[in-house]
Amino acid sequence: MRTKNVFSGNGYLPFWLNDAILKKISIIANSKTDNMEEQLLSSKGNKFPVGTSCSTSVVLSTCVVMCGSLAYGFAVGYTSPVQSGIMSDLGLSIAEYSTFGAILTLGGTIGALVSGTIADMVGRKVTMWIMDLCFILGWLSIIFAKSVWWLDIGRFLMGIGAGLLLYVAPIYIAEIAPKSIRGGCTAAFTFMVYFGFSLMFLIGNILPWRTLAIVGIIPSLVQLIGIFFIPESPRWLAKIGLDKEIEASLQYLRGKNVDISLETAEIKDNVESLTKLSGLRYLDMFDRRYAHSLIVGLGIMILLQSGGTDAISSFASSIFIKAGCSASFATTTMGFIQLPFAAMGIFLLDAAGRRPVLMVASAGTCLGNFLVGVGFLCKDYDQMSQLSATFVLVGILVFAIFFSMGVGGAATTIVSEIFPMNIKGSAGSLAIVCNWFTSWIVTYAFNFLFEWSPSGVFFMFTFFSGLMILFVAKIVPETKGRTLEEIQASLTLLN
Repeated sequence: MRTKNVFSGNGYLPFWLNDAILKKISIIANSKTDNMEEQLLSSKGNKFPVGTSCSTSVVLSTCVVMCGSLAYGFAVGYTSPVQSGIMSDLGLSIAEYSTFGAILTLGGTIGALVSGTIADMVGRKVTMWIMDLCFILGWLSIIFAKSVWWLDIGRFLMGIGAGLLLYVAPIYIAEIAPKSIRGGCTAAFTFMVYFGFSLMFLIGNILPWRTLAIVGIIPSLVQLIGIFFIPESPRWLAKIGLDKEIEASLQYLRGKNVDISLETAEIKDNVESLTKLSGLRYLDMFDRRYAHSLIVGLGIMILLQSGGTDAISSFASSIFIKAGCSASFATTTMGFIQLPFAAMGIFLLDAAGRRPVLMVASAGTCLGNFLVGVGFLCKDYDQMSQLSATFVLVGILVFAIFFSMGVGGAATTIVSEIFPMNIKGSAGSLAIVCNWFTSWIVTYAFNFLFEWSPSGVFFMFTFFSGLMILFVAKIVPETKGRTLEEIQASLTLLN
């Protein structure tokens, strides 16, 4: 059943995309729509409310996608525990190993550039399948590596897969999950990244680097098979005009006893209206009406990486060694401590909201970076040098706790929610490109800056973490408890 707008010419054009007169009465229209929905639901007897049901199909689909995030966590965490082993076996210099660590982000940038186009052309599921092939080929290249070139090629291929993953996976989860649990489902994706990262730290101190790479293949193989058992995104199906498939996908996701008529109508109306409004050109995302969405998406991704997350993840061992800590003990502790707080973040995003979680967590990462900077500053003074290792260890753990609890999950969730369907491919890709490009700059430059001034580089991370707090407070909207269509419509009206 469609909620008909009697004021629009075609009878089904959403009032938020109509002319200025309709905008002025949107509150009344919303009220009427809510009453109609309540009446419809009360007449359905045993039917569950629209958009609130969490079926086993949503859980299964999210779990399959989470295999991809586990693969990404393995890729990010791989370089830290194996650094000494690879450098010794293959005779790599610091510059060569820095390139090996950073080239993941270069591949990620390329993968992100094409991710939106591929996902819009062939769908979310096929894009994830391509992503898995990139990860598998990348790990195989590392397993059989005889020189640094094989390592770099493998890491680059995994980067392409990761670039595809960071766009398509959160988007897919946001498009299939009901609004009541969308934040938690997207945060679960981020949780598995930390789980994979932590697992690499834990077993990386035990297994040889080639054996560890074999472990890295497993999640991609599982997802490659699992993709055949999950539905395509109903919003992508609506975009390409497959009406019957939309209803079949939604019914599968919501459950057979759930009325999906209103949700189906809302998705179709939104996609149809946006398609008429714009010709789906790449440059449409720079239209003034999308400025707020674009600023939020790009700003979050740039500040996320400028706070040092990928640099700290990739080179944690060398940071701890420089401070005089036991690298194996510190990285193992770091791996263990992230998991419960990442799990906590799954529930916080839907309970407290995206904005509060992101601001509090950013304040925590700011504090963590500051403590690490102070710790390395203490090494320059004989009277305080004994405190250096303690400050650095505590600072890194504080950073890891707050980042895993909220920064990564909240940022990923918000960016997956804010772009309308007609610019989601181009704008989402650009946001991920900014993420990867910033990560590449920070990761590649980190070892050189760290040798020059260990405290200085972490005070720089402190500044950008603090800037994230201000950015969220002033610009980022709250998206908790709203449908994707409501979020995107409100953002495009700010001008």
